[in-house]
Amino acid sequence: MIESIVESILPADLLARALTLKNTGYHIVQMCAVRKPAAYELSYSFAKEYDMINVRFTVAEDDEVVSISNIFAPAFLYENEMRDLFGVKITMINLDYEGNLYRIDTKTPFKN
Repeated sequence: MIESIVESILPADLLARALTLKNTGYHIVQMCAVRKPAAYELSYSFAKEYDMINVRFTVAEDDEVVSISNIFAPAFLYENEMRDLFGVKITMINLDYEGNLYRIDTKTPFKN
């Protein structure tokens, strides 16, 4: 049976959850940010065959989120994108573009 699950977690649990998913055969398929008042809702989607697990949490605007790029290497692109477009403070990205992944006129256009 094909499953699609949405799990709400605490930001502090992200690394442990990502590692568990990696060790059970899941791979990262997307990450995204949504702007909320003074916060961000982050969603990380992992797939294994046709099963999907979406891990979701909210962080305050000034809170830092630790990168999962040391667990899932392709995550560095999504994480740089969330930083460039939304201003999400993601630390320890394996390949960090330091706010320059995109050539855009407005810094963090989706922050406000």
